[in-house]
Amino acid sequence: MRREKGKALSIKLKLTLWFTMFMAILAAVCLGIILLINGSVARNEAHQILTYSVRANIPEVSLENGRLTLSPDFNFYANNVSMLIYNKDMALLSGQVPPSFPVNTEAENGTFRLVDDGNDGYYVMDFWIPSGWEDGVWLRGVLANPGGSQSVGNIFTLFSIVLPFFILAAALGGYFIVKGALAPISRIARTAEAISGGKDLKSRIGTPGGSLEVNQLASAFDSMFERLEQSFEAEKQFTSDASHELRTPTSVILAQCSFVEKHGDGIEDYREAIQVIDRQARKMSLLIERLLEMTRLDLGTQKLRVDRVDLSDMCTVLCEEQDTGERRISISTEIEDGVTVAGDQLLLSRVIVNLLDNARKYGKENGHIFLRLYKKKEFAVLEVEDDGIGIEKDRLEKIWQRFYQADGSRGTGSGLGLGLSMVQQIVRLHGGELSVESTAGAGSLFTVCLNLDMTDGKES
Repeated sequence: MRREKGKALSIKLKLTLWFTMFMAILAAVCLGIILLINGSVARNEAHQILTYSVRANIPEVSLENGRLTLSPDFNFYANNVSMLIYNKDMALLSGQVPPSFPVNTEAENGTFRLVDDGNDGYYVMDFWIPSGWEDGVWLRGVLANPGGSQSVGNIFTLFSIVLPFFILAAALGGYFIVKGALAPISRIARTAEAISGGKDLKSRIGTPGGSLEVNQLASAFDSMFERLEQSFEAEKQFTSDASHELRTPTSVILAQCSFVEKHGDGIEDYREAIQVIDRQARKMSLLIERLLEMTRLDLGTQKLRVDRVDLSDMCTVLCEEQDTGERRISISTEIEDGVTVAGDQLLLSRVIVNLLDNARKYGKENGHIFLRLYKKKEFAVLEVEDDGIGIEKDRLEKIWQRFYQADGSRGTGSGLGLGLSMVQQIVRLHGGELSVESTAGAGSLFTVCLNLDMTDGKES
């Protein structure tokens, strides 16, 4: 059966179990190595003890006229080694045979070997002590296998006591290490859940500490959250702006429809109503189009198509197109030749058109608009000045807000109040600066500074 989602083991528990199993396997491997080393060490130790003990007793044994003689310094039992003396026919002459040692074990002069007794066995070393040409005795040292079951049992006993504490300590240590390592990830998860639930879109993870990889993950999440917040704010702004600004034209359209339906008596009434509806519908369409453009700019989905833009030619052409004589306002220009920038040609043309349109909308009858373009150090400077109604100081900061109009009565029906807000966005996207100077009743001066385009180290 598949494990239910709610009962799935956490990464923390999985890593702790894996770490504990690894340490248990490592302990088992260490036990095996210790047992192997124990057998080798026991054999080397037995060889040294037997060699020393047997050789030390050789001078203490003599056979004279068939009679065995042992000096007082002869040790029958020393260093756990039992000394046995046999005649040439392997008949025991002296010494006590250890229990279970095979009595029929043949002698091998100078050979160190392990004799099997059915249990742990005995290490044996024999030396022939001659007496004359044909007679002599065998001196045998017998040592119980020090690496036998008793030694192995002691090792297992020690491991059975120590190993559980070792594994428990490893498990606890591994758990706290994993917990500490995953704590930043848990923080990331909690922040992501809070943001995904819409509780706090401004929340950020920051630098949670820990490894470089965790900090990189946190940074990536913060970038994603920032984009998410921007998208949400842009969507909220679009919804708010659209619902607010579409209310008036929608009300006008509904009112016209209701009026014609109840009181329309002829073609002229219907024609007039259709004209009003058409005008309001066009205004709605333009409003939606501008709002979408600004939303794309907010979200960065409308990318800059950076080209080499000749601002001098662009300003000349646009000023000629915009000098329509509307409200008998004329456009005067002072345009320096060869002023080029790197930017999006369409968006930059929108900056010029919007500034000219704003100057015309708030200019006085029979007034003037002055457009100047020149180079100043590494900047291209565009100035649009009018001699219109101007802006009061307490309203200067508000003109960049969407739908704000310095003169509400004149702005009605003449614009959407989005022009300057869009100009500010476009200039910022190009890394430029936009400023305004204005005196109420005397006119306004808008200044745009953009970086000059450089080609081959020279000003274009």
